[in-house]
Amino acid sequence: MTASDLHHLWARLGLVEQRVRSAVAARRATDPQPDDPHRGLYLTPDHVERILATPAKSWSGDGLNSADPGPRLRRLAEDFGLTELDVELLLVALAPDVDVRFEPLYGYLNDDVTRRRATTGLALELCGMPSAGDGRFRFSATAPLVTGGLLEVLESERPTLSRTLRVPDRVVAHLLGNDDPSIGRLVHGAPSSPGELAKQIGAALDSGVRLVHLHGAEGASRVALDALSVSGRAALVVDIADLEPDSVPVLVREAALLRAGITLGPLEKLDPARPERARLLRDLVRAAERVPLLLNGSGSWDPAWSQRAPVSIRVAPPNAEERTQEWRRALTAVSADMPEHALSEAVGTYQLDTEAVGRAASVAVRLAAFDNRPVSADDLRAGARAQNGAGLDRLARHITPTVTWDDLVLPEPTQRQLTELSLRARHRDRVLGDWRMRPGGGRGRGVLALFAGESGTGKTMSAEVVAADLGMDLYVVDLSTVVDKYVGETEKNLERIFTEAAGVNGVLLFDEADAIFGKRSAVQDAHDRYANVESAYLLQRMETFNGIAILTTNLRANLDEAFTRRLDIITDFPMPEPIQRRALWHRCLGTALPRADDLDLDFCAERFELSGGSIRSCAITAAYLAAETTRPVGFHELITAVRQEYTKLGRLVLESDFEPA
Repeated sequence: MTASDLHHLWARLGLVEQRVRSAVAARRATDPQPDDPHRGLYLTPDHVERILATPAKSWSGDGLNSADPGPRLRRLAEDFGLTELDVELLLVALAPDVDVRFEPLYGYLNDDVTRRRATTGLALELCGMPSAGDGRFRFSATAPLVTGGLLEVLESERPTLSRTLRVPDRVVAHLLGNDDPSIGRLVHGAPSSPGELAKQIGAALDSGVRLVHLHGAEGASRVALDALSVSGRAALVVDIADLEPDSVPVLVREAALLRAGITLGPLEKLDPARPERARLLRDLVRAAERVPLLLNGSGSWDPAWSQRAPVSIRVAPPNAEERTQEWRRALTAVSADMPEHALSEAVGTYQLDTEAVGRAASVAVRLAAFDNRPVSADDLRAGARAQNGAGLDRLARHITPTVTWDDLVLPEPTQRQLTELSLRARHRDRVLGDWRMRPGGGRGRGVLALFAGESGTGKTMSAEVVAADLGMDLYVVDLSTVVDKYVGETEKNLERIFTEAAGVNGVLLFDEADAIFGKRSAVQDAHDRYANVESAYLLQRMETFNGIAILTTNLRANLDEAFTRRLDIITDFPMPEPIQRRALWHRCLGTALPRADDLDLDFCAERFELSGGSIRSCAITAAYLAAETTRPVGFHELITAVRQEYTKLGRLVLESDFEPA
């Protein structure tokens, strides 16, 4: 707000005051002066005289920036297409909101002490317009003052000239210098290095383009912000889920008041089951003819959304450098910093839009402040994981990884393949994006792996370790929520899982995957036909998946060969050798559990061919036996636990196997 704005506004209100004084003088000349016993229920001429004698308020504007160009009132008229009469009518309606003296005076002129705002008839009178002239149509539903949301005409049940005028509080605040938006979030500032696409869109906005649809990647919202900045506009950022019928005109008015563009999305939140949401978008597109409106989403534009066709542009996914810079901007906005290399390593695998990155950075800063330390990579990862929606939690079991590479006991080839899986997930943007190694056909940017091996060999735990290494959560798909006896329902359930997983930075684990990724068979009856349809759908959906998915199976031969061709990595998990079993026994027993002197882990490792999962079960059983006798875990407890595990697995139990040589 500048001093010139304030002085200009107050000078215009001074002219309104002069007209009010003249109107009051004319009214007093004809009003009688009876000795009324009900005095106080209305204003007497003497009371009016005292009000008029009160000095007018004035604003000096000291300390304000006088370098800002022209008054806001003039800009308001230009942006909303107001005539000079519209401005005068607006000032008449505005006066009681900035100077309390106008309230009783308007009550006096309305001949009703309770009506302390201007009516349409009084406003026309103060502007010197006849009540039956063209001026009365400046209050119609299609007039700029009303359609722009600058003036509300209340009490529609009254005659036209008796209807009350009210200027919304947000408009009053704007004219007085307050630019805090009443809806959405205002983003200022030009990007340090806008991309070529943002420059092109910014130039299009300058040439008069007002409706743009950006789709295809999580970077669409950032391109919209950069394009508006290039065009010299601020951005009013609104989530489409917050859009309500009453908020559409408010949103358009807010953007016009601030001379900002609107960024709205993501459009995929337009639920097809709720057509009224699409009508809201249609109303917004219709209302925002003068305001730049940039829509973003992952899908294509639906012509049913609006009769106005937007400029639809596909946005390529941001590369690792662009994603890091997005995080850098978000950290700078919350007064935090981190070395470039550390930041790139911490956030390189996350695919978040601009809004989510800002929220994640805010969470990271608060976590660091809680411990009174600088922001770390773990804080950023926790902030990114906090942006995962709850939709996938209803379809899969959510696991926050607590294990690391040190907890794995695997052969060197298996360990090497797991490391390669992690590297693929980290560098897929560079390889598939920058180096364009992704083939055509609409294939996604996902990383798909198969873990094959007997039960208990560490497949699920390895998936958890990979997720922890990537700083992501693990989502284990519950087959009971997927497989359905009704035709077509299994595919729908899988589609919901893949759709939710696309918006989550996590690792998707299909445990016992051969149950739904089995081989196709010759069609003998209708059951075979629908089973093959299910497999064919999965083949297509896996190719378009953009996330990280791991399949586990005990029987690799049961998987369809077409699935294995689409997998990036196939890792075999063999039964552990004696040296690995020795390490597993030691790790599963842990360091806190008391051990007896006769505990012989070498004997157990050599004699009993058990998987890692079975060894863990034996260790836990031995710990319970020791807890019951309040003794350390010894050879007797361990042998008893192994015997029980053999029985549980259906193995032949020979006493000679449980006795040292």
